[in-house]
Amino acid sequence: MYDPFCLESSPRQLKFADITSAAYKIKDGIVLTPCMKSHLSELTKMEIFLKKDFFQVTGSFKERGACYALLMLSEDQKKKGVISASLGNHAQAMCYHGSRLNIPVTVVMPIVAPIMKIQACRRYGATVIVEGADMKEAKNIALKKGAELGLTYINGYDHPDIMAGQGTVGLEIVDQVANIDAIVVPVGGGGLIAGVALAVKTLYPSIKIYGVESDRCASFSTAIKHGKPTPVSVQPTLADGLAVPLVGWNAFETAAPLIDKMVR
Repeated sequence: MYDPFCLESSPRQLKFADITSAAYKIKDGIVLTPCMKSHLSELTKMEIFLKKDFFQVTGSFKERGACYALLMLSEDQKKKGVISASLGNHAQAMCYHGSRLNIPVTVVMPIVAPIMKIQACRRYGATVIVEGADMKEAKNIALKKGAELGLTYINGYDHPDIMAGQGTVGLEIVDQVANIDAIVVPVGGGGLIAGVALAVKTLYPSIKIYGVESDRCASFSTAIKHGKPTPVSVQPTLADGLAVPLVGWNAFETAAPLIDKMVR
């Protein structure tokens, strides 16, 4: 099974217009979160601001992409519903906005997914399937069930509409904070940094974009080294949300030319 929106043979490079479109369409469905000066500024002797997207209803920036991806479905796709695979944050975002927009959502969550996130998805009225030893297996199960049931599969970090939605974080940051030197972005599958880097670099090319990933799963650094997404082994890490063994093809195509440095 394969995802037609995320192909190695023809990766899609996100456009700035995709992000501005997302910003306009999701503004009534998400929280405009603050970007506030941190107390760490005094400790580090520099100005540090934190974008507080944990103020979203489900506690994650994932809502931006989920909301936009659902809004961009055709009427027939909305009626039939969507399916995705996720350890938690993307699943919760899809389930919440699916409920809000009256779009049926099915999520496949691997058996290692946190029970609290599984229960949260069920509370939003979604169909939750807990199956698969890891994300790779869960994704394959979701793709297969999607094909069988006629559901649209939405990748949690590499679908173009997901990346566009995440890019709205970058638009908000440059609007909320003046004279930015650099923006530090956590990196897992690459969708967030792809959207943020494109949004920010388009408006302010001089702002540095630094990606940070766990050295227990340095998939983006490895992709840059090899010039393409390359599978890496995943070791136990507290940053489980960043432990994606293969970065997205679209995300890499978009982000790689824009990232100034990766930090592990």
